[in-house]
Amino acid sequence: MSLNATPRSNRVHIALFGKRNAGKSSIINAITNQDIAIVSDVKGTTTDPVYKSMEILPIGPCVIIDTAGLDDIGNLGELRIKKTMEVLNKTDIAIFAIDATTGISDDDRIIIGKIKEKKIPLIVVLNKTDLLEVTKEEIINFTKELKTIVIAISALKKQGIKELKKKIINLLPDDEDKFRIVGDLVNPGDFVVLVTPIDKAAPKGRLILPQQQTIRDILESDAIAIVTKEYELKETLENISKKPKLVITDSQAFLKVAADTPKDILMTSFSILFARYKGDLEQLVRGAKEIEKLKDGDKILVSEGCTHHRQADDIGRVKIPRWIRQISGKKLDFEFSSGNSFPDDVEKYSLIVHCGGCMLNRRGMLYRINNAKSLGVPIVNYGVLIAYVQGILPRALEPFPLAKMIWDEELIDV
Repeated sequence: MSLNATPRSNRVHIALFGKRNAGKSSIINAITNQDIAIVSDVKGTTTDPVYKSMEILPIGPCVIIDTAGLDDIGNLGELRIKKTMEVLNKTDIAIFAIDATTGISDDDRIIIGKIKEKKIPLIVVLNKTDLLEVTKEEIINFTKELKTIVIAISALKKQGIKELKKKIINLLPDDEDKFRIVGDLVNPGDFVVLVTPIDKAAPKGRLILPQQQTIRDILESDAIAIVTKEYELKETLENISKKPKLVITDSQAFLKVAADTPKDILMTSFSILFARYKGDLEQLVRGAKEIEKLKDGDKILVSEGCTHHRQADDIGRVKIPRWIRQISGKKLDFEFSSGNSFPDDVEKYSLIVHCGGCMLNRRGMLYRINNAKSLGVPIVNYGVLIAYVQGILPRALEPFPLAKMIWDEELIDV
């Protein structure tokens, strides 16, 4: 992925829901002005959720998600509906399509209610108005009943599509400045040193995604990014013209970087930055202390938001289980998940260890954290865990006063 491309995890996720043949795929084609979704009169043409990253004028970079019909039937249909409902956990804006010729059903109202319960911005679209006209009075009544935005369109005739796009724009998240990777920690002209070991798991010839995104955020903040490898950090620090504001390292080089970075220079990791950027750093810090409370036979879930080729000494499947067993001294059972899949029964785990979530959007990562929190299951991410295991978590949290305070309080409680 080039630095000029917006990663999928940073794009607004717009998902379409509704019954089979409500016209979801036709709506996607109308919004994008492309034939990217298969359209058919046969019910159930769309099976599993389909993700399309694209740039839509005037909406901007986004991910359009086409889902299976919510009235699918049979055992396979139930599985498809389950996959469709899982999409809600990563949806920034939901479009619920209704066939105007059949009207709104009680099942539609139930699903609309579930979307609203999750506080997802919602637009209800009455489609196929070329076959049955929907009056302004009916739109007003539906809006009052459903307490959400309702518009009438014809995806086939592309009528009402401009209005739909305007509604989507009005619902776009406006928290871009609030959630920064590193931009709120630096000032224009500051030096930021990034320690980037050449990761064997990374695509050949490219930096891994968190490194790319962090560099981009530094540049957009008018600060200066200096990139080096772990064995060249000491020389780099000695030769730059002024003291850097921050040193950011890959978690696996924590000990080397901590040793070579003077104490008066703030230091943290890409993974800890992403814990804050994508999720809830404070909650993940609380999760780290639970390692000391593990007992023989406890189950631990190691979860990653992407799928990649496993190395012989893979961080998730080999190193992390080894470190936790060593520091806890317990006989533990480890289970693993990756990609879009995340277990429903997380209450059976005594701890969840999650990756940095660079391939998940913020809503998707927060869903996983909050799901664990609501069930009383501690959750920690790779960066926080590695810093804790290596005894340098307090230093790695110094750039984040609230998280550092929570860590210090946890130590006092213990």
